[in-house]
Amino acid sequence: MKIGVVGAGTMGSGIAQVFAQSGYTCILVDVSLERACQGKEKIAAACARLVQKSKMTPEKKDEILAGIQPGELDDLQSCAVIIEAVQENMAVKKSLFQSLSRICPPETRFASNTSALSLTELSAELDRPVIGMHFFNPAPVMPLVEIVTGLDAPEKVVAELTQLAQDIGKTPIQVKEAPGFVVNRILIPMINEAITVLFEGTATAEAIDSAMKLGANHPIGPLALADLIGNDIVLDIMNVLYDETGDSKYRACPLLKQMVRARHLGRKTSRGFFCY
Repeated sequence: MKIGVVGAGTMGSGIAQVFAQSGYTCILVDVSLERACQGKEKIAAACARLVQKSKMTPEKKDEILAGIQPGELDDLQSCAVIIEAVQENMAVKKSLFQSLSRICPPETRFASNTSALSLTELSAELDRPVIGMHFFNPAPVMPLVEIVTGLDAPEKVVAELTQLAQDIGKTPIQVKEAPGFVVNRILIPMINEAITVLFEGTATAEAIDSAMKLGANHPIGPLALADLIGNDIVLDIMNVLYDETGDSKYRACPLLKQMVRARHLGRKTSRGFFCY
């Protein structure tokens, strides 16, 4: 079975690695073939680090890289399942799926790695449903996949994608569409509250993260986690929660907005609430 992944950034390349290390052939696509190749190079670098730490054999690294083929959108017509992992923007995602509908046969399954957007809206003008397959960062490590269903999602397709998640060693949970689904509905407002505590001057970033690690037994502090996720993604999700519910408790902290405007996005820009 061939799997298509659209988006060769952090999440897309991680998802491609997950499928390749489970024995699937994966076609990795981005806005250009060059960007797709850069995504494969990131996977190669990540696997090389694991080999250096004796956490992966060189043979396994070669197997993973052999299973990932950088390509262009038209190359996806032979894929059984296509997972979208592009920017968290409804218009961009809808345009992509409309293009895929023209390219792919009716039996190709469409899935989205969206972290908060409506699967019902993504599916509305298509000839088939889009099911959420929400992986977590880093995708090769984190065991959870949220299988998210919009209105009228066919049970057969949901069951197929749930089984696919199990086949690649993940633990799927089925979630009905709601703003932020399960994890981000709980997690992202907590991160936003930590940013607010910093904004108000109650404690330093280091103290806030230490408090949650030592006082709540969190493996990583909320501000370091925001930097790992990407502060732009945190803001996108807070905006979706606020827009969808109209509830003022989901208003993004002004400091979070400032961080994104300054491009202090976290690890991917080497600066966020901490420096990398």
